[in-house]
Amino acid sequence: MSSEDKEAQEDELLALASIYDEDEFKRAESAQGGETRICLELPQNFKIFVSGAGSSAGSLPPGGFECSVCFLPPLVLNFELPPDYPSTSPPAFTLSGKWLSQAQLSALCKHLDNVWEENRGCVVLFAWMQFLKEETLSYLNISSPYELKLCPQGSGQSRTPLAPLGAEDCGGAAGSAAAEEEIMDARAVQDVESLSSLIREILDFDQAQRRKCFNSKMYLCNICFCEKLGSECMHFTECSHVYCKACLKDYFEIQIRDGQVHCLNCPEPKCSSVATPGQVKELVGEQLFARYDRLLLQSSLDLMADVVYCPRPCCQTPVMQEPGCTMAICSQCNYAFCTLCKMTYHGVSPCKVTAEKLMALRNEYLEANEATKRFLEQRYGKRVIQKALEEIESKEWLEKNSKACPCCGTHIEKLDGCNKMMCTGCMQYFCWLCMGSLSRVNPYRHFNDPSSPCFNRLFQAMHPDEEYWEEEDEDQ
Repeated sequence: MSSEDKEAQEDELLALASIYDEDEFKRAESAQGGETRICLELPQNFKIFVSGAGSSAGSLPPGGFECSVCFLPPLVLNFELPPDYPSTSPPAFTLSGKWLSQAQLSALCKHLDNVWEENRGCVVLFAWMQFLKEETLSYLNISSPYELKLCPQGSGQSRTPLAPLGAEDCGGAAGSAAAEEEIMDARAVQDVESLSSLIREILDFDQAQRRKCFNSKMYLCNICFCEKLGSECMHFTECSHVYCKACLKDYFEIQIRDGQVHCLNCPEPKCSSVATPGQVKELVGEQLFARYDRLLLQSSLDLMADVVYCPRPCCQTPVMQEPGCTMAICSQCNYAFCTLCKMTYHGVSPCKVTAEKLMALRNEYLEANEATKRFLEQRYGKRVIQKALEEIESKEWLEKNSKACPCCGTHIEKLDGCNKMMCTGCMQYFCWLCMGSLSRVNPYRHFNDPSSPCFNRLFQAMHPDEEYWEEEDEDQ
């Protein structure tokens, strides 16, 4: 190695190390070489897809797959600098990429060869990296949506050792499979196991890069109105509204303590975005998250029509009920109960109705449609429903047209006559006006006694002259 070549190599490697960070450029420790990882700048709303025919070979849906990404896994350029570089020989390299086919990688290798030929005698690593970063998409005519494919040689191809430049083995694309195999460059490597694994790697990388970009920026929290670094903030996936973690932590903890697990949505007014369980777990403690998880599961079970809970207060285990069957057996305590009335299973007998439920049952039946009425008749029995209606109507009539005896409670209707009443049940005399008990010896003394409250009422009824009563009130 000449001193000029050695000095040029050292200068180039030092320059690359100063331009790119460790994620983009890494120098080899034991040789004059290294590895560069080039991330391409994608246009907005860039989409990748796998056709329905391609998805049948893996675990993807038969209809194919499509999604938008902001980042794709980097192209990896591994290189070694020969002793006579850059004066005579080019760098030996391999170029790998997970989302490019081997034919596309071979075309890029050929172009890197052309760049060296145009700049023979000069260092070219920076030019190679700039071309791969800025011109790969346009050079390969890649646009959105972009279809992912595997190389025809099969999946799981191993990396090829570093090789010198080939002669003329990277020409244009051929029409047949045999011709395509001939143009594949040995330095082009597509190290992908399957389309499903490729999709998973692309999505994981895209999510990691988005998070990295988010963490490096400053955001204004609309709760505390402070600007904070993205690593101290959290954004809602659906709406992309950003708030600091401290404010969201307090907000989530209050809602979970109140049992409002379905209200962990974006604090922005009229925004319906909901926090994911992973975001909740990141902010609240283990105890509160366990409560959140339990309440969320319980609310989900409540929405399922075929799930009932064991009615025993000490159990409350969710129980699946068979369609069309009113019996359920708790798997925890083996209690057999009716899914309608939650009492011990009573077979084909109608559900029992308590006195407290009669009024509610009557109102429910009167306001129900025909289908609901048939269900209620099947559940409680038609005779029970009819009895409930009759009892409620009788009770309402008695309350409106009769009064209860102050001694025995028998209901008595007053048709005519004076206000001295006699109960037909206990033969007790009582006053119809004040419902007070009367003496059996002289029951009318109550009405003639000026100190009795009923005396003034009777006197007023006998003298309806308003002026008389007004003057009496003024005198008093």
